[in-house]
Amino acid sequence: MASSTPSSQRVSTKRGRQPRLEVVHRNAAGIDIGSTFHVVAVPADRSSEPVRTFRSFTDDLQHLADWLQQVGITTVAMESTGVYWIPVFEILEARGLEVLLVNARQAKNVPGRKTDVNDAQWLQQLHSYGLLQASFRPRDEVVALRAYTRHRERLTQYAAAHIQHMQKALQQMNVQLHHVLSDITGQTGMAIIRATVAGERDPAVLARLRDSRCKASLETIRAALTGNYRPEHVFALQQALELYDVYQTKLAACDVQIQNVLSQLASACSEPDEPLPLAKGKGGPRVGLEVRKALYTLVGVDLTQIAGLGTESVLQLIAECGHDMSRWPTAKHFTSWLTLAPGSKISGGKVLSSRTRRSTNRAATLFRLAAMSVGRTATALGAFYRRLAARTGKAKAITATARKIATLFYNLLRYGAAYNDPGQDFYEERYRQKVLRNLERKARDLGYDLVQSPAPGG
Repeated sequence: MASSTPSSQRVSTKRGRQPRLEVVHRNAAGIDIGSTFHVVAVPADRSSEPVRTFRSFTDDLQHLADWLQQVGITTVAMESTGVYWIPVFEILEARGLEVLLVNARQAKNVPGRKTDVNDAQWLQQLHSYGLLQASFRPRDEVVALRAYTRHRERLTQYAAAHIQHMQKALQQMNVQLHHVLSDITGQTGMAIIRATVAGERDPAVLARLRDSRCKASLETIRAALTGNYRPEHVFALQQALELYDVYQTKLAACDVQIQNVLSQLASACSEPDEPLPLAKGKGGPRVGLEVRKALYTLVGVDLTQIAGLGTESVLQLIAECGHDMSRWPTAKHFTSWLTLAPGSKISGGKVLSSRTRRSTNRAATLFRLAAMSVGRTATALGAFYRRLAARTGKAKAITATARKIATLFYNLLRYGAAYNDPGQDFYEERYRQKVLRNLERKARDLGYDLVQSPAPGG
């Protein structure tokens, strides 16, 4: 008879032959980041006190870097805790140390044993075995551009809040200007609001400030400007207008800094052989031709030729991802980093879930916004979005279209090929031929021939 030895006994006989983890980074340290102090752990044989605590003051961070260099540390791992890691990262990197910013999900410790000292030692141990993967961080010049673009985004949000305040003041006065104009911060809207704050109340006089390009008629605007101009509501409108103007001034100053950083980045690149193509769409607020020229010189291709991407969105994407796509071996790696690729949750050979992971990746959000805008265009990407939205819903269609746009973005930056949209008709015809081939194959497998019937009416 066959042996009935339990599997647990068979496994126990092989325990002595199980391979052990090899130390990959012998000069590795781990840092548990905090708001007021940081706990640093180095290998036990490097110091009589292998775990030390340093305050978050700049002088203490310099002492931290000195101590790490004294004990022979060359690489450091830390978690991305809020924004407290940024000064530590920058100081250690300036000292020549290799700094890994790791995701907290990769460095979870055993539950019930969490302390700052244990976290630092656990990070050091994982990093020494090569079990941690660094998060993406672009080079310093691009980091500066990213800081400016993110600051500009916050300023835009603050200015948008005061636009809502102006709309509220107008509504309280029963001035329906924001209902007859698509944007009260346009040429017509701002002229009327400034005249109202200056003391003008006659609807006919205010309506004559209408720009010739405004779609609303003179009579409609005059009717909307008849309201109850109470002093307290006019005062609120004045305050909101002044704050909005302040943020517009700050935005203009921020745009100058962005232009300077872009010019410095583009100065190290050679001019492209081909001239800058004509813009296909709107570049966005306050993003002009100079920014588009600098981006074209920097990357060597015109990324605004991709449907859904304007100059402002390209600027933000370059600031978030950089222009060196060699950090990702393939487009699939890039879309996986963006969390736009299907997930892989498999157990026992069975796919449990293929949903995309939740993420706060700013670049992924920009690609999703581009996918939403491209759905209304007569392009191949627009046709793809509409076909998928009708079959699977808008949420999945946005993710799939965003992945396609991200793949085009990667290929243009990595390989420098120009992009020409084939158009909606080309995509529809190619999809029709694909469906016909599938029908012919199915009919042939069942022993039938697929015959095209004549169109109705000959």
